[in-house]
Amino acid sequence: MRVTKYLHSCLLVDNGAARLLIDPGRFTFVEGLVSPDDFGPLDAIALTHHHLDHADPDPLAAIVQRTGAPLLGNQQTADHLREQDLTVTVLDPGEHHIGGMRIEAIPADHEPVLADQTPANTAYLIDGRILHCGDSLHPALFAHQGVDLLAVPVMAPYLTERLVAGFIAQLRPKAVLPLHDGYAKDFFVRQRYDTYRPYVERLGITWHELIEPGATATM
Repeated sequence: MRVTKYLHSCLLVDNGAARLLIDPGRFTFVEGLVSPDDFGPLDAIALTHHHLDHADPDPLAAIVQRTGAPLLGNQQTADHLREQDLTVTVLDPGEHHIGGMRIEAIPADHEPVLADQTPANTAYLIDGRILHCGDSLHPALFAHQGVDLLAVPVMAPYLTERLVAGFIAQLRPKAVLPLHDGYAKDFFVRQRYDTYRPYVERLGITWHELIEPGATATM
């Protein structure tokens, strides 16, 4: 099973039977380091929520046109993207199958933000092994303690280091893949990783440091 990071919160998960792209948002593409053509064939594109840094309409349209992959997400995401002439298949909470891949859609509240409305966020558990939180550290995700790989936001206006560290300690995954860092310069991302890594490793958890676009971890 291969997990490839394309900046910020965008992951490509390939289990050998299906290929799922998650959250191709604006910070993935804004510097021109990643193109909508870079992902190869896809079986589906899953969106955790409608914020532009997770669901950028123009690249999404280009990816869908090239691959024919369906967009998946919650009802609020579907409503927002319908205004951009994009059709999202709504995944109800629970288990779904995309080709040879099993996806569990988990309602998990977005962390509080300075806005009139906090978006509906859906986390995804893939083949029971990889948990992509979107922008959530919600206690509902503690049901998946011990997951093989936790893809979790580590930098955001709504986060502190202690909040993230406590969430990781509570969930106790086998490995962590840091997300939501595509808006920061490389030197700052590396400095943040240098802070998190020793703490995570003291818990006996592997830290997957995927900084360059297209860097891959194999499980």
